[in-house]
Amino acid sequence: MSTGLAVLLFITLIAFIGMALSWLSRPSGDNNDQDTASTDDVGTSSNGESTRNIDQLIETVNEKLPQTQCAQCGYPGCRPYATAIINEDVAINQCPPGGDALIRELATFLGKEALPLNSAFGENKPAQIAIIDEAVCIGCTLCIAACPVDAIVGASRLMHTVISNQCTGCELCLPPCPVDCIDLIEQPVTLSRWQWPKPA
Repeated sequence: MSTGLAVLLFITLIAFIGMALSWLSRPSGDNNDQDTASTDDVGTSSNGESTRNIDQLIETVNEKLPQTQCAQCGYPGCRPYATAIINEDVAINQCPPGGDALIRELATFLGKEALPLNSAFGENKPAQIAIIDEAVCIGCTLCIAACPVDAIVGASRLMHTVISNQCTGCELCLPPCPVDCIDLIEQPVTLSRWQWPKPA
């Protein structure tokens, strides 16, 4: 009986020592974990805030662009150009549809110099829309594929037409047309389209 009791007491003592050591080591370990988590959270928050600020700048610049999606600026659309202006410091004078008025607006907003429109990217023109000579159209669908805003409707071997209130006058439908049945005309000013012009 005495030997069995001694073994039982020894096991109990070992268990108690193990619990005590575990309890003593817990506060410092938890604090380290908390400190690490706190540092990680701060870093993530800082990076997230920075990313949000950049995204907001890009969105604001994008809203100022004319949304013609014409790619004359060298980028496939207005938002990619806005992204390049903010992220890559690309020049703000590469948008012919926006012209000098847009350049001045972007210069004021971004604190940059208002340079003249870079003529290598095209020239500023009055707002325009495409029209299709439906009697000549052969229904090849090449203009439909080229339109960045889905403003052309039709089907293979059938007549195509332009949805005038969706067309941005980007001119991208002109080169692929094999029968030259598309023309651009100055966009008529209607009540739904009228807006205050930007200061010259």
